[in-house]
Amino acid sequence: MSLMSSLYIGVSGLQTSNNALNTTAHNMSNLDTQGYTRQQALQGTRNYVTHTKTADKNWIQTGLGVNYTRTRQERDIILDRNYRREYGRSAFYDVSAAALEEIEYILGESNEGHEFSEALTGDNGLWVAVQELAKNPTLSVNQDLFMTKCYEFINKAKAVYDGLCTYQDNMNKKVKTDVDLVNKYAREIEELNRKIMRVEGGPEHANDLRDRRNYLLDELAKIGNISYSEDPSGYVSVRFEQVDLVKGSLVNEMCLYMDQKTGFYTPYWKMLANFDKFDEKGEPIVSEENIKSAKVFDLTQKISSQYDTDIGSLKATLLGRGDHRATYRELDNINPDGRYEENWYNTHISQSVVMNVQAEFDRLVNVITSKINSVLTEAADRARLTNPGSDYLRDKNGDPYQVFLPMVEADGTAETSWTVRNIIINSELRQNPSLLTFRLSEHSEDNETMEALKKAFEETIYTLNPNVETPLSFQDYYKNLVSQIANTGFVFRGIQENQTQATDALAYAREEILGVSSDEELTNMIMYQNAYNASSRYINVISEMLDHLLSTLGR
Repeated sequence: MSLMSSLYIGVSGLQTSNNALNTTAHNMSNLDTQGYTRQQALQGTRNYVTHTKTADKNWIQTGLGVNYTRTRQERDIILDRNYRREYGRSAFYDVSAAALEEIEYILGESNEGHEFSEALTGDNGLWVAVQELAKNPTLSVNQDLFMTKCYEFINKAKAVYDGLCTYQDNMNKKVKTDVDLVNKYAREIEELNRKIMRVEGGPEHANDLRDRRNYLLDELAKIGNISYSEDPSGYVSVRFEQVDLVKGSLVNEMCLYMDQKTGFYTPYWKMLANFDKFDEKGEPIVSEENIKSAKVFDLTQKISSQYDTDIGSLKATLLGRGDHRATYRELDNINPDGRYEENWYNTHISQSVVMNVQAEFDRLVNVITSKINSVLTEAADRARLTNPGSDYLRDKNGDPYQVFLPMVEADGTAETSWTVRNIIINSELRQNPSLLTFRLSEHSEDNETMEALKKAFEETIYTLNPNVETPLSFQDYYKNLVSQIANTGFVFRGIQENQTQATDALAYAREEILGVSSDEELTNMIMYQNAYNASSRYINVISEMLDHLLSTLGR
């Protein structure tokens, strides 16, 4: 090889080292960039010049220098898939654990909130008022205390139930936010696919665009269970909950159906819905029946890591929120339409932490208020058995006094459902508690009614839900309700902590590959700088040799 040709070897070293330095500088400048993947400069040899090529001799070849082949991303496909799956599972249990913590706060069991237990069994609660009334039922102070505590009890019960409903509404807003994010990420991934294909159609590699796309896949994995694949052209197809989200040049956006009664959103796939009615603009009229087979999630599935049904914050939010305001009747498998449906509680209520607490809490309030009312009714009826004209514990219409009444609508009709949201205190008794005289016609105290009232709080005949057989009293019912929430929260928090550790371990392992280390990059920078200097010195040596030969031959 001539000395003149040798100059090109040095030039190749200068160009390659310069490109490698640029790659290292790019890594350093993106040290704290979210989603950035470390890039590595790959080098190869240029073609060799063969001088001899015979069968009985070794080949004699001369190299032409180094070649900068490409800049590749340092990623591990298997780690990416495992991390995204566990990241989504971690998000599921984060939402579930947070929901239980919020419920504990609403019940006042975290030293804050409404402190419902105080209104029921505390030192100044309803149970204490009943005990004081039983000691001296004809004392106006005790009668007034009883009505006051009944009033406080129902008001705090409403506050708790309304708090649960408000939390449902907040989770409902989160559903819309998550669905909007899924659609936004899907559109951006499709746009990045097109850009990457255009860039990589030439000699360049769209590493920064790929970084952004990988970051969006991470975020999608947090929201739901995704799978994806990349074709040879660099186009990534994405499936969300086993349905195509990004495919070809299409984005199948997720839609929301809003229930007119509750305002709750249900995510569905428009392409899978069966629309049979359209408005004047040609837009489909969406109904619950139309989207039955197009819903994104089947919330009746058993939640299990074995079947990957516990992945994604969106599913956890939908499960936690439920699809309506639950009432005590659903514990007896009565659906919201008032019809008995076999196994309704287990398939529609039990898996929703908010709806389950709503139903169980509503039952507590329902049985307490109903029992107090029935004790007064039985007392009034007993008085008429001995004295048919008795007006004992009866109002001016001759009806037995009721401490709790159903709410009256604007048209004057009373609510038919006896739930916590529809119960109010009897304003007549509230203003004049002495109407509850508890003094019989012979002027004796009505101790039988007092015993019945105390027994109502002490008898163990109530169960928490259809899956619990242990009979409970009013007091134990609420304690078990709180214990159930605490135990479930403990389990979820345990899973959450374990899942966080697993996700962090995968994140650390992935970061070791794709993360930028300033120490490593500075070492590479020194190495490439030295290589650049060596190439420069090589060119100087060849130049000096040429100059010497030309000067010598020129004489």
